[in-house]
Amino acid sequence: MRQISCYHVLLAICLSFSGCRFSGNGKEKVLKDVTKVSIMKSSFGKTGNKDVYLFTLTNRHGITVKITNYGGIITEILMPGKDQKTGNIVLGYDNLQAYVANSPYFGAIVGRYANRIAKGEFTLDGVTYKLARNNGNNALHGGIKGFDKVVWDAAEYSDTAISRLTLQYLSPDREEGYPGNLTVVVTYTLNNHDELLMCVEAVSDKATPVNICNHSYFNLNGADSDILGHILMIPADEYTEVNDQLIPTGKLPEVKGSPMDFNTPTPIGKRIDMVKGGYDHNYVLRKKPGEMSVAAVFSDPGSGRKVTIETTQPGIQFYSGNFLDGSCKGKGGKVYNKHYGFCLETQHFPDSPNQPGFPNTILKPGIPYIEKTTFRFSVIE
Repeated sequence: MRQISCYHVLLAICLSFSGCRFSGNGKEKVLKDVTKVSIMKSSFGKTGNKDVYLFTLTNRHGITVKITNYGGIITEILMPGKDQKTGNIVLGYDNLQAYVANSPYFGAIVGRYANRIAKGEFTLDGVTYKLARNNGNNALHGGIKGFDKVVWDAAEYSDTAISRLTLQYLSPDREEGYPGNLTVVVTYTLNNHDELLMCVEAVSDKATPVNICNHSYFNLNGADSDILGHILMIPADEYTEVNDQLIPTGKLPEVKGSPMDFNTPTPIGKRIDMVKGGYDHNYVLRKKPGEMSVAAVFSDPGSGRKVTIETTQPGIQFYSGNFLDGSCKGKGGKVYNKHYGFCLETQHFPDSPNQPGFPNTILKPGIPYIEKTTFRFSVIE
């Protein structure tokens, strides 16, 4: 298979993000310079016979992002609040063993196909492919051993403006049932505009469905309480209706006048009891195909922390941590109970290979897959 040389392409793409901005409501503080831009590499243990590392990216305002090359997992995002105290805003574990033993995709890169594929199968060019089923009768997040459970090759870089981690993985033909040798490069870049940029590029030697995203669980109050008081905005007029197995029906109901409507900033918990099982739905973003635009804005009134997400992807999965049940003890021994974290996964729609009316997710041989997502961190008064 032809290997792709993605580094310089991704560098150009990621640097082009630095102008991304969104002006939200509320007065935002300008974070003070407190440190130098840097990236540090340290041992994070071993899995099988492979060494695993932890990479710590820091910008000049003291925002710190920790990422391991096991699953491309974001283990921590440290940022100040309005009281200037630094807190971790994502759920995760203190050690590699915990991620390997029991992790509901905390902070991971998920693929080859994020979200669900009905009955663990799809038909492409007249051939029916049977996938690993790991969610009842369905395939979820790439299967039994998806991208979240592999060790990625890693390369780090930093200069006066950015710190960057580039991860690469070759997913072989028929891994978890998917056709084609797929080479994937994911680059995380932290800049001095307080943005974490995620660039994903892939190429395959056979037609194959591809849908790759990051699966971080956010809690802007440091997981000291649940996320039901967080304020959320999602610019979407429709969402993908699902059945009782969370598989799309193909219908795209309007959100207006329903508990699914977050076009106006709304507390997550305000109407959650009106949604059976809680939120676990893909929103159809109000944007042009491939356009980089705002996908979500959320904040925590108590800490003043705020995150703005922009993406080229057509959808975003909002999951309100419904299956967290207290069985996961996270960083510092914190217990992650129901609704103690929520996900906003920028993505293509669930089950798209079986839904002809949804945006296409089939990657053709030799044609690059490129998707971009930006997380911008700020503090409001």
